[in-house]
Amino acid sequence: MTAPTPLDGPTRDFLKALASETRQQIMMLFADGREHAVGEIAAACGLGQSTASEQLAILRRGGLLTSARDGKLVRYRADPAAIGDRLAHLQGYLTCCCPPTPAADGPAS
Repeated sequence: MTAPTPLDGPTRDFLKALASETRQQIMMLFADGREHAVGEIAAACGLGQSTASEQLAILRRGGLLTSARDGKLVRYRADPAAIGDRLAHLQGYLTCCCPPTPAADGPAS
């Protein structure tokens, strides 16, 4: 049996980004498909703007968000393509290191 390859950096960053309840809460704000500015996210989550910016940077580095500058305002949006890529890599990794066992043909004794 061959050992699975380690997770690549982007997938590790993806998992790190999802490891925080605060970042999970922030991601839920993007469920509607809209863009959000730092101030909106800070207010919705009860965070200071600098804390919200730090959390958004981690989510962006993890491939969950993209950002676009509009003058002084930075708008964030979920990145479904990058999320799909990271999930596919993670699924391949987990399948390799922890392959599913075939279902038993009968009830367990």
